[in-house]
Amino acid sequence: MTTLNSLGLPKAPADTRVVVAMSGGVDSSVVAALLKDQGYDVVGITLQLYDHGAALAKKGACCAGQDIHDARRVAEAMGFAHYVLDYENAFREAVIDEFADAYLAGATPVPCIRCNERVKFKDLMATARELEADCMATGHYIQRKLGPLGPELHSAADASRDQSYFLFSTTPEQLAFLRFPLGHLASKAETRALAARYGLSVADKPDSQDICFVPNGNYAAVIEKLRPGAADPGEIVDLQGNLRGTHQGVIHYTVGQRRGLGLGGLGDPLYVVKLDPATRRVIVGPKEALAARTITLKEINWLGDAPLTSRAEWPLSVRVRSTRPPRPALLRPVSATTAEVTLLAPEEGVSPGQACVFYAPEGSRVLGGGWITCAA
Repeated sequence: MTTLNSLGLPKAPADTRVVVAMSGGVDSSVVAALLKDQGYDVVGITLQLYDHGAALAKKGACCAGQDIHDARRVAEAMGFAHYVLDYENAFREAVIDEFADAYLAGATPVPCIRCNERVKFKDLMATARELEADCMATGHYIQRKLGPLGPELHSAADASRDQSYFLFSTTPEQLAFLRFPLGHLASKAETRALAARYGLSVADKPDSQDICFVPNGNYAAVIEKLRPGAADPGEIVDLQGNLRGTHQGVIHYTVGQRRGLGLGGLGDPLYVVKLDPATRRVIVGPKEALAARTITLKEINWLGDAPLTSRAEWPLSVRVRSTRPPRPALLRPVSATTAEVTLLAPEEGVSPGQACVFYAPEGSRVLGGGWITCAA
């Protein structure tokens, strides 16, 4: 009987090459150190994803100059090879340009998902295979479990750290090659304890909070730089079309926003209900106008055991924002990649451009997800 190592491969750790995607943060650093300590042939790779000249002084953004330095220091301390790959052009084409265009179209994009899908789990994975790696490991908080039909994606053991929302587009083929050594940990405190145990310089490094190419979370400034003229002024109108005020660019607003509208003293609070970039209008309304029950999806990645279209209806739970818990819903396929979701209870602020991620009604399994095109 063949003995499997801790990564589920039929080899001795010393004969198993693992490429670790290293962002320079504590999570991926611990993964690399842990696997090196277990005797694996570890190769660390850090991606330079954007021109970080403007962000060098910024703390808490992934893949900036300091983060590359931190990843290199961990590799030197633990004694494994480390490479920095310039993916700047690929990142701009695959992630940043779509981010800008989506915002200009009135959507609320999630570039971290596209980065995982199009850069880390595509281009980087191809590089890992070229390096003759047996698998690729990341510091994501999500679990890969073996089911009766092969690897399955599951939420992290620590619900407060779970990153399944950002990884719904992981394909079965990618899942076969990926490993997530931190997904089973009960808390981030355990990760930091491991970092301290290995004497890693990043043991107390703060978690990344912002999108890596958006310094200080200022989305509008980035869009203006990428798309000059994007901040043209326009009207703020209510659902009846009545003029309520003016604004300095649709890109400054997102669906569900209440603060910063400059519409005080009007009685009941108003929220951004819809953005119309074509007319440069921001449409506002009462909170109840934000409630949606029906969501239309495109580009579905389905991770269920049976084909998506094999049933007319799938009862499951869905998450429509990364910060919200899964809620009961019915998924009705239209095709292999499109569907309509009916929420059993309405949700507020469901926005085009966000992801809708599917979960099994019971347990922790992630069944995939899709991109929201419309909500009503």
